[in-house]
Amino acid sequence: MTDMVVSSSEVARRTIRRSDWVAEKAAFIDCRTPGSDRKSNYAFIGPGVSQNAKQFINLSEAHGYNVGAAGMPNGVNNNLHLHFTAEVFINFGGTFRVRWGVDGKQGEYLSHDGDVISVPSWIFRGFTNEGPDDGLLLTILGQDTTGGIIWGPSVLKEAESYGLHLTADNRLIDTVAGDELPVGVPLIKPMKQEYIDELTTYSLEEMRARVTQPGDRQYGRRSFLCTGLPGGSAELSQVIGYGMSEDRRAVPRLHEPHSFNLAWLRARAGEGLLRHRHSKTQTLLVKSGRWQVTLNTGAAAETVVLQAQDMLSVLPNSWRRFELLEAGADAATDGTGELLVVNAGDDRVRIDWAPEVVQAAFDAGWMLDPNGYLAPVAVMITATEDD
Repeated sequence: MTDMVVSSSEVARRTIRRSDWVAEKAAFIDCRTPGSDRKSNYAFIGPGVSQNAKQFINLSEAHGYNVGAAGMPNGVNNNLHLHFTAEVFINFGGTFRVRWGVDGKQGEYLSHDGDVISVPSWIFRGFTNEGPDDGLLLTILGQDTTGGIIWGPSVLKEAESYGLHLTADNRLIDTVAGDELPVGVPLIKPMKQEYIDELTTYSLEEMRARVTQPGDRQYGRRSFLCTGLPGGSAELSQVIGYGMSEDRRAVPRLHEPHSFNLAWLRARAGEGLLRHRHSKTQTLLVKSGRWQVTLNTGAAAETVVLQAQDMLSVLPNSWRRFELLEAGADAATDGTGELLVVNAGDDRVRIDWAPEVVQAAFDAGWMLDPNGYLAPVAVMITATEDD
């Protein structure tokens, strides 16, 4: 694996702090619909599915997925729409009622802080903030190009009454603001009933299986080669995909392809992951605590400290180390800090550990087998090579 040295300017560019967030109030066609007119749409990594060319994007290069957020005051709706690629909600604070089906009556789930919800593609979905305060749902969308969205028939009809139209090339036309309807470019019309009838239905039980509540998380006793070494005792809970786990017994809650994998990483102060690298694009999002990420090695080392709702995009093949500096007032009730870790791809993430980590783990009795899973040294050294 070729070393990737990340410059200080690149570290700064790839660090997205809460103070760097820029809201777009007119990202979608329902921006004038009563009850939906106070949404804030954010595009952190990639454009997501925003239909406004003025949407600010913090980091535009392809990662294999898009990261954004919806900020909504109490009582505000995100109207029913359909995605072609994976859409995952991470509840970063608030109480949201998620509903699905073309009329929103197929089923509902009431989401609370810390939930991760993977909504199937090709179904209509929407949500409402029912909490007392402003709520925040982070969103991760599969693929670099999502194909846009299809709005529920009633949403398009109501938006048209407020002078808003959507073109076939995903442009939002606002005739009230003076936009002219394009010539030669058709406007999006509601999905025909014959196609709506072909959409998959999901029961409450099926959707609940796609939700990972904080109480559903299962943290591995030994997820990494560095587990048990000083400073390396972070724990991993897989949510979507096998991801970075080196525990051969660990099974994620969701297996189906999303174009990314997602997991919770938790640690106590002074602990984290020791120096490692891998070949995937990676995004770290802080849920709680104050974390230090050190990139590169030796004299080229670059350090960034992240706090709640900060995020960092880490380049493939770059050396990195994570450490929780302090749990802080926003930490989990068990005194740990939490990171949400997203890596590109549906396959396993094979970690390349720094030589000092490999040696220390070996001395402690652990190594990786040829399949990249943890194994006792005492067993591995008795294995013989095939002829």
